[in-house]
Amino acid sequence: MRLGIRLLFAFFLINGIAAFFVLRVFMAEIKPSVREVMEDMMVDTANILAELASDDLAAGRLNGRAGHNNDSSAFAQHVRRYATRPIDAAIWGFSKQSLDYRIYVTDTTGRVLFDSENRAVGADYSQWRDVALTLRGEYGARSTRDVDADDTSGVMHVAAPIYVQQDGVRKIAGVLTVAKPTRTVQRFIDRAERKVFMGGLLLLALSAAVGVAVTLWMVWNVRRLRDYALSVQGPADGERRDPNQPQAVALAVPQVPGELGDLARAMDRMRARLEGRDYIEGYVRALTHELKSPVAAIRGAGELLQDDLPAADRAEFATQVVQQTERLQRIIDRLLELSKLEQRHHAEGRAPVALHDCAEAAMAQTRARAGQRGIRLTLDGQGSTGPWEAELVTLALTNLLDNAIDFAPAGSTVRVELDGATVAVRDSGPGVPDYALPRLGERFFSTARPGGERSGSGLGLAIVQRVMALHGGQMVVRNTAPGLRVTLHFSSP
Repeated sequence: MRLGIRLLFAFFLINGIAAFFVLRVFMAEIKPSVREVMEDMMVDTANILAELASDDLAAGRLNGRAGHNNDSSAFAQHVRRYATRPIDAAIWGFSKQSLDYRIYVTDTTGRVLFDSENRAVGADYSQWRDVALTLRGEYGARSTRDVDADDTSGVMHVAAPIYVQQDGVRKIAGVLTVAKPTRTVQRFIDRAERKVFMGGLLLLALSAAVGVAVTLWMVWNVRRLRDYALSVQGPADGERRDPNQPQAVALAVPQVPGELGDLARAMDRMRARLEGRDYIEGYVRALTHELKSPVAAIRGAGELLQDDLPAADRAEFATQVVQQTERLQRIIDRLLELSKLEQRHHAEGRAPVALHDCAEAAMAQTRARAGQRGIRLTLDGQGSTGPWEAELVTLALTNLLDNAIDFAPAGSTVRVELDGATVAVRDSGPGVPDYALPRLGERFFSTARPGGERSGSGLGLAIVQRVMALHGGQMVVRNTAPGLRVTLHFSSP
């Protein structure tokens, strides 16, 4: 499973669990909270009405009987006018058009003396909690369903004692109860639950968006580190890089915050140390392999020269020593050139450079050697001018001409062709086997010269390849039957 998917899964799991429990708590608390507020208001209402009913109860004007309205009581008249009072109130977006309080009064025995709805006058309410507890001097309240199976049919009852003065002592003479159906506040509860639920969904969506953003940010920075690590790694053992492709340039160290930034800098330091070690190890292995043949030849010739040899044999072996020494010198010189180039990261082109001038300079350096082999050098085209480093361009062309002279047959022509930002060197030699084309440009890789002569060091095309990489260009090699054509594509000016 990929890192981004794991992070998203973990975030959504944690966020989902948290949202579930938080929403569950909120949803579970809305209904009881609203009913608690409702009960608090009913307590105040019951106590106010109890005070208003105390005079009528003490005077006996509330001694109601079943089927009678007790309209002789001022308190009863006011309550009945309240029940028929028209109302149209807009409460936070809801319209209230009815007054929902039911009010009843009981005496000290629990018998109902007054009922605003005339439903229970004369009934015995002494067993109801609101009446029984209040008569004992405690807080009396109850919630009863009109329909047992219907939770929305509940009615809340809150009672308050009615006090009268008897012989200078304040005593409980009855109980006033205020009742209100819970369905009158259910719409407020439903709206609050909807708002909480929608708010919870919005919070969950925002949290998910934040989680996705954080995950994308994390994955993006981790991928930057991965790309950086891939850009600086060298080919694994047994792998070969295609020399016809521009050398990969390592990415800059990713600028990421926190621990990821520390990791990026640590990777860069590790890369620098590994590059230095791999660079030295690769050079030592390649140089040892390349120097082994000429050193062995010099040693063999030297041992033979220690014997008493004819003058002709002595001259032959001495010539061989000189040739192998020159070969060692060429290897060392080119290896030093390549080493300096590989330590550089870009060319330093300050002034415009004409490819035609660089080609003429390279031909001037190789014309004497070409003349010794009877090879003619020609230059066609003018080429363009660009911000290239003249010394490096000349070095690359010189190596190409040296390589072409080695392979060109005596009496043939080596052509240098200029076309815009492109330079091509073409000879008339046997070319290169197709299997060897992808490897041209590798250090110390070379093919046999015509006539079975000993091969070169293989550093010439490696130097050309590095020069093109420093200029952001490309070297392309192909057989032309006969001969080989090496084309250098410089970046356009």
